Order: sequence, then structure tokens, then C-alpha cells
Amino acid sequence: MDRRKSIQTMILGAGAISLGLHSCVGEGEPALEEQIIESADGYFGRTPEELERIEKLNAEQLFNEHELETIAVLSEVILPPKPEVGGPLEAGVPAFIEFIGKDMPRMQNTLLGGFLWLDNQALEMFDTDFKSLELSQQKQLLDPIAFYDPEVPSRKRPFEIQWFSLMRNLTLTGYYTSEWGIKDLGYKGNQPNVWDGVPQDVLDQHGVAYDPEWIAKCINQDTRGDIATWDEDGNLLT
Repeated sequence: MDRRKSIQTMILGAGAISLGLHSCVGEGEPALEEQIIESADGYFGRTPEELERIEKLNAEQLFNEHELETIAVLSEVILPPKPEVGGPLEAGVPAFIEFIGKDMPRMQNTLLGGFLWLDNQALEMFDTDFKSLELSQQKQLLDPIAFYDPEVPSRKRPFEIQWFSLMRNLTLTGYYTSEWGIKDLGYKGNQPNVWDGVPQDVLDQHGVAYDPEWIAKCINQDTRGDIATWDEDGNLLT
């Protein structure tokens, strides 16, 4: 069972037990866990209403082909790809920005207006659109809007600076919430550690020591997977 299904099983299973659903499984019917997983599979972590909205947004189109290509080029200028972990394109950043733009309509005027500004600026400076420029030319165009005075409130900054800040934030968010971005960060999630007891210098500092018999039983990492056994008087055996 994968991690998503495990979580679904725990959540829905707790609800099922609280409602007494464990008594509703008749002879020949699938086990409760199988029913829960089958039911949860249709949700993928989303309610039916959320799934309906996602399908609706996926059917819409915010950016045209030229704008999507511009996003692809711009995202790799903002965050150059790394061969070992990929970059914004491998992480699907253009599609992510397209979806966020549709999901948050208040961003649309800024996003669309920014691409118009970007291409107009490229035409004035280099007589072509942004995505056709050399990298050095793209940086020359973007450098003046990439850095801003933090003392100036964002709403009072020039439009192009606000737009670029939004694009940079979306690019970084799209990448570092993806499989590739997580690999780039080296994040491994929760993992079991190995505890060898309180360090000896700390024990010496406080004038205490472990019982050698207990040390042999409890701090042996070779047996960390073994289940402890106790006698009838509550004494640890192994």
C-alpha cells in the first residue's frame, strides 16, 4: 500500500470504526480496509467538489502558446536547471503557473499584462520578442526589474517590478513543491534515527551512569528491530 492510500485508510478507517461500520460487512463482501481504499481512490485527497473545480479549470485556457513558451523560457532564466535534479520545465512550472492563474483570477491581469510589457520591452531594446533573445540579452532586460527597494511597499512599486516578483515567486513555488525541487533541497522527510544513549561526558558531568546490564539490553542497535519480552513480574528479559 502506498503512502497516500495508507493515510486515506487511517483517516477513513477511524471514521468507519467510530460509526460502527465494522459490523456492516457481510459474508462474502470485501474486507473493510479494501472498501475504504476503493472508496478513497476516487478522491485522491480531494472532495468531489474540489475534483469538479479542478476538472473545470483544467478545461480552461488562460495563456496562449506564445505566452506558455515565454513562461518556459523565463522560468529557466529565473531558476537555471541543474542536470542532476532537473529544472522548472521538468517540474512542470509553466502548467503550474497556468493553473494558479486560473485558480486565482485576481492574478490574471498582472500576469497577462506582464507578458505584454516583457515583449514590448524586448522589441524596443533588441527588435524581437523575449523568448527569442540570447540569455545575456534576457538578463540585461530583467536586471532592472529583478531588484527593488524593500522600503517601498509592493503596491507602490512599478507594475513591471510587481509582475516580475509574482513570476519569480510562482516559479520558485512551482519548482520547490515538485519532486525535482524536493530532491534539489535534499529533503528526505521524517526518518528514524539511532539513539545510543546520553553521551558519556554528559553522564560524567552529572555523576550518573547506566546499568551495564540495561545498556546491553537497550542500546544494542543490532537488535533494534527485536520486540522486547518481559517476565510475569515486569522485568525486561530481552
